[in-house]
Amino acid sequence: MIRAVVFDLDGVLVESEEDWERARHDVVGGFGGVWSEEDQLAILGTNMRQCCRYINDRFRSPYSDERLGEMLTTHRMELYGERLVVFPGSIEAVNILAPLYPLAIASSSPVAVIRFVVERIGVGDHFQVVASSDEVERGKPAPDVYRLACERLGIPGTEVVAFEDSGPGIQSAKAAGLGVIAIPNPAYPPTPETLTLANHVLASIADFHPELLQELGNNMHN
Repeated sequence: MIRAVVFDLDGVLVESEEDWERARHDVVGGFGGVWSEEDQLAILGTNMRQCCRYINDRFRSPYSDERLGEMLTTHRMELYGERLVVFPGSIEAVNILAPLYPLAIASSSPVAVIRFVVERIGVGDHFQVVASSDEVERGKPAPDVYRLACERLGIPGTEVVAFEDSGPGIQSAKAAGLGVIAIPNPAYPPTPETLTLANHVLASIADFHPELLQELGNNMHN
């Protein structure tokens, strides 16, 4: 049976992967670099340490990894002031599931950003656990952040389902033993091979219905 649900943040609850890309583009452009689509795909799912290490290895910025992380986070928060787009159906899904299961967030965003977003969109009280890839050694596709979320929930990953949109996220959740409901991000779509790892694929989180979790629980353990 399913005993808990974990949501990714960017690309599942809010349309924010594109704005993280803009933040990296702007910060790298500030010291003369050009952030490309290839760069974005190379760091998709990584934690802030891994992302900043990549930027310094790739562009030889004048800043330390730590300072780059501060700059990216600050600029990202500024962009949230300009726009914060919630996916249709995401808040409804959280509201439906909150009385039924313990809920968690497992995201590559920093903890402060995660908490700001879930409070801003009005669902902060529904999440008992927040886990950021910044709190573990490796970002997605490694399983570390999902293992941390399950550890904080006190529930084995084999009894938890994750909502994910990206290839690295799907791989991360599956490697941690979770079931996965994939909602492919059209801007950064998972490969067809990665999508086969998911237990179920939805075109939109608005298509979710809670009975799906019971079906997945039965299928996962048969």
